[in-house]
Amino acid sequence: MLSRREFLKLIVKGAILGNFISLITPELEKALAQDEVKKLPILMVETGTCTGDSISLDDIWTPTLSDIFTNLTEWRYDWTMMQAQGDLAYKVLLETEEKDIQDFVLLVQGSMLRRDNGRYNYAGYENGQLVTGLDLVRRLGLKAKYVVAIGNCAAYGGPVSGFPNPTQATGVQNILPERRVINVSGCPAHPDWIVGTLLHLAFYGEPELEKFGRPKMFYGETIHNNCPRRRYYDQGIFATDIGQKECLYRVGCKGPVTYADCPLRRWNDRYNWPIGCNTPCIGCTEPGYPDLMEPFTSHFPDIPFPGGSRAATDRIGKGVLGLATLGIGTYFLTSYYKGRIHRTLLKSTVKGKKKIKLKKATVYHQYRPKDPQEE
Repeated sequence: MLSRREFLKLIVKGAILGNFISLITPELEKALAQDEVKKLPILMVETGTCTGDSISLDDIWTPTLSDIFTNLTEWRYDWTMMQAQGDLAYKVLLETEEKDIQDFVLLVQGSMLRRDNGRYNYAGYENGQLVTGLDLVRRLGLKAKYVVAIGNCAAYGGPVSGFPNPTQATGVQNILPERRVINVSGCPAHPDWIVGTLLHLAFYGEPELEKFGRPKMFYGETIHNNCPRRRYYDQGIFATDIGQKECLYRVGCKGPVTYADCPLRRWNDRYNWPIGCNTPCIGCTEPGYPDLMEPFTSHFPDIPFPGGSRAATDRIGKGVLGLATLGIGTYFLTSYYKGRIHRTLLKSTVKGKKKIKLKKATVYHQYRPKDPQEE
């Protein structure tokens, strides 16, 4: 069986060549045939989600989604992908919960909606009663061998938890404090990040995680460090509008504060990624996304340096990169405390003492059934 070092080398090689999963599949099949590893039983539960991570996973090129579901894992329950529906499908989840305690992997896609005891999201039906996603995830999470949060919504609350967060949405870790949750963040998460994490769990157990609970093998460096336009940044050559080929930092790129290997792995079978399309990174893998990353197309202000001096972003070049990176990071903190970013954002996943009051929205369109007499 592959050593963990060899596995990590394949991750890097696969990111560069664009065929990580196809590189690892033969080794996994060999290990399965020799009973060195066993297929992981997987239950996928969707809560407050747009199903974008399932769509992302469906875009995987090699192996096919069918291979992942049948040959590489035991993908037992996933209401989006299953052929069976209703009671027949849900019975599979209940049987796995009962017979495979501490043996199955719980994948969660979507934020946890906590307001009114989770009544704004139902994920099951048992004994004549609707089961909320909040209750189901917590129940399964306490019995699972591993809990993996797929996508930014499941990891940190994501767009669903954005200001003013009327459903009190949050990430899985906040409703499962007893368990370590592995966060595979992104909006959506890259299919390699999802499958690669599952394969590491099958081969070696829990991967090394960084401070926000993400696997270091995918989230170990900033996008800025590996960006092919880094040379423009080093020379102080910045785009002045979206669509230009220079460094996109001044038009809102959040690459300096975003951890992911997108520049190497890219998307859609390594065909392209946002920077390749001349649009800035919006920081979708980070906690606090999207609110802390907005406005997406506005650049950071001039960066203050020690000693009181300031440097405009279009004059950043060699010799000040370390200080610049420090300034970029502290920008978010100072913006938060000075009120330039909504003060409620970082606390948006925490249940407030008072009920949220929403202003009445202006209605521009009214839809009503057509009156038969009008025809």
